[in-house]
Amino acid sequence: FFQISHFATCACLSDKTKYPSFLRTIPSDYYQSRALAQLVKHFGWTWVGAVRTNDDYGNNGMATFTEIAEQLGICLEYSVSFFRTDSTEKIRKVIETIQASTSKVIVAFVSHLDMDVLIHELSNYNLTGYQWVGSESWIFDSQIAAVDKNHILDGAIGVSIPNAYVSGLREFILDVRPLKSLNNDLYTEFWETLFSCKFKTGTSAENYRQCTGHEDLTGVENSFTDMSLMPIFNNVYKGVYAVAHALHNILGCDKSCNRNVQLDPFTVSMKTTLFIT
Repeated sequence: FFQISHFATCACLSDKTKYPSFLRTIPSDYYQSRALAQLVKHFGWTWVGAVRTNDDYGNNGMATFTEIAEQLGICLEYSVSFFRTDSTEKIRKVIETIQASTSKVIVAFVSHLDMDVLIHELSNYNLTGYQWVGSESWIFDSQIAAVDKNHILDGAIGVSIPNAYVSGLREFILDVRPLKSLNNDLYTEFWETLFSCKFKTGTSAENYRQCTGHEDLTGVENSFTDMSLMPIFNNVYKGVYAVAHALHNILGCDKSCNRNVQLDPFTVSMKTTLFIT
């Protein structure tokens, strides 16, 4: 069956002999790795360090970056890897490598989940004064910026998913009336967590104010209402529409659809599906 990813960028997934039914609405790291090398070259940084996530994303991305960087006359003083579930001792070895180095530029091909772990450890050692060059997974992540209390990443640059706007998406997300109409525990838990309040029950909720159910959702600023992730949402939007248009074509939909068509995942063509978002 076909798979469409909105966020999987590993160049390894472009191998059609291994992944013949994989498609995506985000560019491959084949391009990102080259762009990062060109970015480093542009600023004249020829002596850099490298940190990567120890998985296909980080290893493949950094391998391509290293290859292109060497062609551009850029030298790597070190290249270290880690994963978020590694022991504290192993992550500290990454920190020690950075501390012992002479390069002041660090290229980080790291997922946002791993960067969250690394930034906490970097903060413990107050490792400031480095120029960070980042991959798309963490460079535009608002949560990474929020946890960087010691300004470790100040001045970081990198490549990002192009800005996009999905008309009506914010309004759709903020409209919780369908959820409320279900009158279930999910709505209650969602609302109480979002506004740090409690609905009136048989037992009193100490240290919490009472929810009214009329709190203003539009004034809330948190990960739920954060629209800085709109470029990612747009990739999801394009993926869903690609499937919808492909099904529309194969079912011969006009005013109605041919429900007698037997769908075969390998005959649903999305590679040439064209539509305007």
